[in-house]
Amino acid sequence: MSQMWAPWRIDYILGDKSGGCIFCDKVKSGNDRDNGILLRGQHSFVMLNAYPYNPAHLMISPYSHVDRLSTTPPEALAEMMMLARLAETAMAEAIHPDGFNVGINIGSAAGAGIKEHLHLHLLPRWAGDVNFMPAVAGVHVIPEALLATYDKLAPVFTRLGAEIEGASS
Repeated sequence: MSQMWAPWRIDYILGDKSGGCIFCDKVKSGNDRDNGILLRGQHSFVMLNAYPYNPAHLMISPYSHVDRLSTTPPEALAEMMMLARLAETAMAEAIHPDGFNVGINIGSAAGAGIKEHLHLHLLPRWAGDVNFMPAVAGVHVIPEALLATYDKLAPVFTRLGAEIEGASS
């Protein structure tokens, strides 16, 4: 019998299942590090995906609880793209990926895991980052803990966010 150890999953298994929106709930909680929130903009924010495809898989979401591009305030859409650009720069500096995937899934038929709250995915990619595990075992291996990833990215996001804020004032 094969075993796959994933001790970090116990937090999810035993954690509160309030049924609320993770984007709305996490951004209101005030504990950005524990919630993986890397940067707060005026209309949207950047956070780590708690169940990433790759290390540093980010999500950018408006504060507004909306489910479509057509219902998202224009200023939030514009800021989401600006934050995606900043996130690309931050990840390039902090973790040196070879490329990026960017996408938005609208509706469950399009693959949205959380269809009630629009969010943009930004995934760093490395040459050879897909190995035999997904094909043979149906498993993705994430080689770094979320808080370790957060601690690598947070100082860069803080610096770049301050630079942009300083440039706009």
